[in-house]
Amino acid sequence: MYIDYMDSPIGIIKIQASLQGITRVDFSGSENNAVHTSELTNQCKQQLKEYFDGERQIFDLALDQQGTFFQKSVWVYLMKIPFGQTVSYRDIADMVNNRKAVRAVGAANGKNPISIIVPCHRVIGSNGTLTGYAGGLERKSWLLKHEGVAFKK
Repeated sequence: MYIDYMDSPIGIIKIQASLQGITRVDFSGSENNAVHTSELTNQCKQQLKEYFDGERQIFDLALDQQGTFFQKSVWVYLMKIPFGQTVSYRDIADMVNNRKAVRAVGAANGKNPISIIVPCHRVIGSNGTLTGYAGGLERKSWLLKHEGVAFKK
């Protein structure tokens, strides 16, 4: 397992990778000294830096996502949400052909281990308001504003 950290405008980000791809990108309270980098973690840091600098809208990284079949199906649809756009949990439930799965979609969204790159921050409530985000609503708000998205508070 490879691990690295980076400073960002919204806090310290922890990056983890296997030999197959990025396994986790999330927010860390502090930087841990247990750093063991790889080409993948270095690429991820570079692409995240470009994103935060406004130079990147699409990530091009190998991912090694661990989750249930349903979670992975939701995460595939998250990857299809374009930069600067949002969808609702209901929209994703429709995409996975199960309109009644809105809550399950929300739970899968909340279990997404690869923040920003798998853009769960682009999912908002059907009424256009911000809903939960594992990294906190302040970070979700920052990310959406960074992408030029208007939303209700």
